[in-house]
Amino acid sequence: MQPTLLILAAGMGSRYGGVKQLDQFGPHGETIIDYSLFDAIRAGFGKVVFIIREELRSDFEEIFGSKLAGKIDVDYAIQALDSYVPAEVGEVKRTKPWGTGHAMLCAKNHTDTPFAVINADDFYGLEAFQLIGDFLRTDTDDNLHAMVGYEVKNTLSTNGSVSRGVCAVDSYGHLLSVIERTKIYEQAGETGGNRIVFEESEGLTPLEPETPVSMNFWGFKPTVFPLLEHQFESYAIANINSPKAEFYIPTVMTTLIQTETGRCKVFRSKSAWFGVTYPEDKPTVQEAFRKLHDTGAYPDKLW
Repeated sequence: MQPTLLILAAGMGSRYGGVKQLDQFGPHGETIIDYSLFDAIRAGFGKVVFIIREELRSDFEEIFGSKLAGKIDVDYAIQALDSYVPAEVGEVKRTKPWGTGHAMLCAKNHTDTPFAVINADDFYGLEAFQLIGDFLRTDTDDNLHAMVGYEVKNTLSTNGSVSRGVCAVDSYGHLLSVIERTKIYEQAGETGGNRIVFEESEGLTPLEPETPVSMNFWGFKPTVFPLLEHQFESYAIANINSPKAEFYIPTVMTTLIQTETGRCKVFRSKSAWFGVTYPEDKPTVQEAFRKLHDTGAYPDKLW
């Protein structure tokens, strides 16, 4: 059975200042999504579901519809503000999407196969799709899920701090915890050289460069959906009056681990990850894609 790829593409892009999911970064105007799709097809994925806001649907259909015809099945899931929110809480008064966990839930009726979840604005590389794709095709434990962990040193931006899910992993390669650190950056060390730190209210804490972090590349079995829906209903009821509250996939996974209703295998990747958080990141990403084409990692034209 070929796995499905869910692409989280409903974000607002507040720090980037535009719809970065559809911005052009490759030498022939490719989006970052184009590279993820190209790698997913090479890794044996059979379907892609774009999780988007309704107002983006026509743009996505125009940009990706024809180029994917005959290569991979395509579907669209709409992340509406009131999707899966219990009726008893009343009107949803917010403009910001509910977050990545809610986005994944919005694809519940769009896949019945094991599936991967990625961000639209992140480049993960072929290795990640192969690792997760092989796992989803071959693993038979309905309660074992997976993620790709990248070394934090390969995920920083030179244009500002970044948010990363810092992971703790046991000796069996299973995830123990993932904690969102919202201000990670590199600074000059006291004895020379640079060090990586994260900032919190009580000060700075150093991070080892090889520390695995989640870049939101997950692999799930469909059995997660009933658990996910239950978690989100409770979250929505508790946060209906908090218009900036977000329900994240790491929160979902942490709950599965703590309640012993799921486990997560961590695949470690030393590959370079890159993405766009700030407008100043764009030239760096464009140059990275140019080099990947020059070295033959990707053909001159993807499609």
